[in-house]
Amino acid sequence: MDKFLKSRTFVALVYMLLGLIILFLLQQIKPMLSTAYGFLKAVLAPFLIALIISYVLNPIVRLLNERKVPRTMAVLLIYAVFVTSVIVVVMNLTPMFVKQFGELNEHMPELTMRAQGLFDGLNDNRMVPESVRSGINNALAKAEDGLAHFVENFVNGIGSTINMLMVAFIVPFLAFYILKDYRLIEKTVLATVPRAHRKNAIKLVIDIDTALGNYIRGQFLVCLLVGLLAYVGYWMIGMPYALLLASIVAVFNIIPYLGPFFGAAPAIVMASTVSFKMVLFVVVVNLIVQILEGNVISPQVVGRTLHMHPLLIIFALLIGGELAGIIGLILAVPCFAVLKVIVQHIFLYYVQRKPTT
Repeated sequence: MDKFLKSRTFVALVYMLLGLIILFLLQQIKPMLSTAYGFLKAVLAPFLIALIISYVLNPIVRLLNERKVPRTMAVLLIYAVFVTSVIVVVMNLTPMFVKQFGELNEHMPELTMRAQGLFDGLNDNRMVPESVRSGINNALAKAEDGLAHFVENFVNGIGSTINMLMVAFIVPFLAFYILKDYRLIEKTVLATVPRAHRKNAIKLVIDIDTALGNYIRGQFLVCLLVGLLAYVGYWMIGMPYALLLASIVAVFNIIPYLGPFFGAAPAIVMASTVSFKMVLFVVVVNLIVQILEGNVISPQVVGRTLHMHPLLIIFALLIGGELAGIIGLILAVPCFAVLKVIVQHIFLYYVQRKPTT
């Protein structure tokens, strides 16, 4: 009996039992945890967004500061360049977006009739199995219900929209103060670490920066280049609303593995209302863009990878999407990369402390 109590099997069973008890207790206080999570997400979201922006821009501020430009002036200079660039881009692209939105709104009844005719043709075609026709009709009914729920939630979520605008207004100020006092914040955080562990903490921060630096900063440029390539491809094949659909491709490309499918879906749906030939062209354009992105653009721009297995990345995406929707999908991989570095350091720390026999 004593031998069993000291065995690894008994210890594993005890840990498993404790884990089940913890899960049961968490399930019991789930409503309270959900309320606390919602509150913390609303309060900390602006700080998290500002921290990401500051992390991306800090190398530029540091570079200017090394050339004798005060940090405050460097931050203000970056803000001025950014605002000027946004104004120039918006002034040039807004008319195109407005024109394409107007054309889309004008031709929406015609596109709807085409789509309806396409599905009616499938329903009337006796070559198509009954199960396929039934599945298409059920999918259309669910899509209509989903659209109705989306409109209802959008109308009911005006308060959330106002809150998002408030967050968007606050974030630049938070990012400014974080960038201005970046070194002070670093020193303050390190000062809270005991002196005996300070060297390990600095190495941990450096490894996290190494793992994320090229990825986060390069991913923005990759998305921009992918969007540009998609726009050129859509323009060459004569795809309607090329700029609008290419922008969707660029935004969703930040999500690993799943992003290209999400980004290409609206263009494929739109192409299905034009012709089957256009659908094939859109698929080919997106395949070419993704081949160039995976083999040319990302290796050159992003450089080193996060060294994460695809299964782990998909697992991270599932968790991030469940917790925070689209934002969770975008932040899931960087957060898991940071967690991986932290776990590696903790494991290495305890291995080094383990006495040798």
